[in-house]
Amino acid sequence: MNGNKLRVAMYSPGMVGFGHIRRNASIAQALRRSALDPVIMMIAEARQAGALPMPPGVDCVTLPALCKESNGGIKPRFLDVADDELIGLRSKVISKAIKAFQPDVFIVDHLPLGAAHELERALRHCQRHQQTRCVLGVRDILQDPDTVHRSWATETNLNAIGEFYDAIWIYGDRALFDPVLEYELPPEVAAKVHYAGYLDQRPRLDFVDGQLAEFLAGLPSGKLALCVVGGGNDGVSLAEAFALADLPRGTTGLVVTGPYMARAAKQRLRRLIEARDEFKLLEFVSETAPLIKRAERVISMGGYNTMCEVLSFEKHALIVPRVHPKPEQWLRAQRMQELGLIDVLHPEQLTPRALTQWLARDLGPTPPSRSRVDFGGLNRIPKFLAELLGTRVAAPAPEPVTVPVFEPRKECEAT
Repeated sequence: MNGNKLRVAMYSPGMVGFGHIRRNASIAQALRRSALDPVIMMIAEARQAGALPMPPGVDCVTLPALCKESNGGIKPRFLDVADDELIGLRSKVISKAIKAFQPDVFIVDHLPLGAAHELERALRHCQRHQQTRCVLGVRDILQDPDTVHRSWATETNLNAIGEFYDAIWIYGDRALFDPVLEYELPPEVAAKVHYAGYLDQRPRLDFVDGQLAEFLAGLPSGKLALCVVGGGNDGVSLAEAFALADLPRGTTGLVVTGPYMARAAKQRLRRLIEARDEFKLLEFVSETAPLIKRAERVISMGGYNTMCEVLSFEKHALIVPRVHPKPEQWLRAQRMQELGLIDVLHPEQLTPRALTQWLARDLGPTPPSRSRVDFGGLNRIPKFLAELLGTRVAAPAPEPVTVPVFEPRKECEAT
């Protein structure tokens, strides 16, 4: 260790939404709360890092933003410079930060070599100096097997995992989806895998800001139906359908657009909301957990973090997942639906009437999600880190998990 404090660096590639950095922020919070009590340096895109609350002892080295296009290519999101120039700049910033900070552990989210291989220089530095353990953290479901083999489990990435990484932490429940089996990962990669469990989002309630608390206090005292669409870049159809749905008597409807929804779409949605007294709109909140907790029902897309929030707070939820160009959200939603924990509506069946009907249904007791799905990730990760460093840490035991067999809910249908 460097000095008296364990040092951890965490990398979020950005490019699309806030999924990577939100996941790392939850992990950073859990590590800071553990007996390890590390100093944590986050490496993330500037506007994302500045938008999210972080616990004490965590700070950020920021990167100019990239944008991932529908064809898989990447380009600068804001700067008017060549693609290679921006990637080179990000690579140099990351490498110099790692060299200067000298972390004991470097946790990389999702991409073994980072966006456009921007981590290779930093990883080779860690390899040469042999003082930094490297961990690859991945969500429960990457994509369908064909897409994973084509874009993630490539020869280049698998070689990088073998050469640079000491461990792979999977933030999911292997009883629901086992990436090693589903993606037929080679034995040398499988040997590095540790299954953490999903990341409980309830601790994020610590980061309720004053403005959001004031907004929540000003809501009518009745029921709240919440619609969240992740970053918002492809959530317009869902938000508009929700804004046109009929709410049950005594219910307030709240839409959170996300920071990446196109301006014209946001303006159109605002006009719809302003015409209906029972609806309200928020363009962006730094922490959605308080809204999820307050809501009686949630209608959302099916990204990893949103799903963790819905299940952590055991809410009645209707998931309208993204299905194109990649089916990650659809696969996740199907697995959770099979456990009876959520309802699912295919985007092709999305209409205001379908949402109206779901909101009017008697759904019975709230689903006991935390007893059906392993949510011990934030308890296990400090232990994984301690084992990697050969130290001991007192970590709370995860909640007991049972996975009974019972009848799944039927998929919602538009009529």
